[in-house]
Amino acid sequence: MSPVIFHIDVNSAYLSWTALERLSDGDLIDLRSIPAIIGGDMEKRHGVVLAKSMPAKKYGIRTGEPVVSAMRKCPSLVMAPPDHKLYARRSAELMSYLADVCPDIEQVSVDECYMDFSPIAEHYPSPRACADMLREGILKTFGFTVNIGISDRKVLAKMASDFKKPNLTHTLFVSEIKEKMWPLPVSSLYMCGKSSVMTLRKLEILTIGDLACADPDILEAHLKSHGRLLWEYANGVDPSTVLSEPSKAKGIGNSITLPQDAVTAQAAHTALLSLAESVASRLRADRQRALMEGIEIKYADFRTVSHQTTFSAPVDSDKIIYETACALFDEVWNRAPVRLLGIRTSKLAPVSEPTQLSLFDLQQPEAAEKQRRLDEAIDTIRQKFGESAVVRGSLLGKENEFKKH
Repeated sequence: MSPVIFHIDVNSAYLSWTALERLSDGDLIDLRSIPAIIGGDMEKRHGVVLAKSMPAKKYGIRTGEPVVSAMRKCPSLVMAPPDHKLYARRSAELMSYLADVCPDIEQVSVDECYMDFSPIAEHYPSPRACADMLREGILKTFGFTVNIGISDRKVLAKMASDFKKPNLTHTLFVSEIKEKMWPLPVSSLYMCGKSSVMTLRKLEILTIGDLACADPDILEAHLKSHGRLLWEYANGVDPSTVLSEPSKAKGIGNSITLPQDAVTAQAAHTALLSLAESVASRLRADRQRALMEGIEIKYADFRTVSHQTTFSAPVDSDKIIYETACALFDEVWNRAPVRLLGIRTSKLAPVSEPTQLSLFDLQQPEAAEKQRRLDEAIDTIRQKFGESAVVRGSLLGKENEFKKH
């Protein structure tokens, strides 16, 4: 029996939670009802848009764009600063509420989580009925809205929750992807950032359907392992499950304070390569593999943003961790100077624990085994002769340039 998975996502969380807090303090205007954003400095008018209201969206304002740009689009725009302590409290309240309905929850960010509907299925007439009940209960209890995506695959549930907003339930089962997902532009696909979209456009791949029907070997030649991941997602391939075990939360990570701010993707990618090697080596030393990877970006003005993804099977490979980190970086980088970069892996599993093989392992077992042997050989050499005994060409002369935390 196929699983049924919910992806629950708060609609414009930062703005909704700030609006509710202001209303409770006596404000007469609901930020959600006017053109408003969260982010930046109100007086200096710098920074980026962290969240926007629906009226602001009508002006073409996008999350992640510079505040100055948003102000040009809407001079009457109201801006409020972020309050991360408030957001953490609201998030904890929401997760506690959901856990009372079903304990099988995997929180993936402050405002979104996955829920395994299967254990509670017998108590509801249908998954949609349960999702609608959850939405109505959250609105009545807390005063903010959520979108809920329902699917038999986690990535599709995530995609479904991003369909029309706010306060709606959408389904996107594997049987529905040709009708509901394939006509969408590739930019709508989860983990397909601007850099990937540009590369795919050169290959005349414009829709998710085009991507799903493309040759995965060609995609991998142009986008490396990330190309195959996008192809899998376009075809609804995602064997990962909802992970709610607290023990899986342990992680291994590293961060780098750059000697000078990175202003190009290439400079950031070079730093991420050094980090990926360090993190992957530590995973192998601990005989662990990671099912989740995230990156942290700290900009020159000390604003911080993070982004993460889940693998279809646990990994400990330099290559995969590096390519995934670059893809995550390209997804969220707003072109501002970067001061610090970090990679963190989590949801660890022992190497001895049986795992489902990825498509890469199944289709290219010799290449996968060769990569594993290469990583282990490099680890052995470095352990015997020091970290600088084997250095990638792109890192030559930069071995001592970064300060790692």
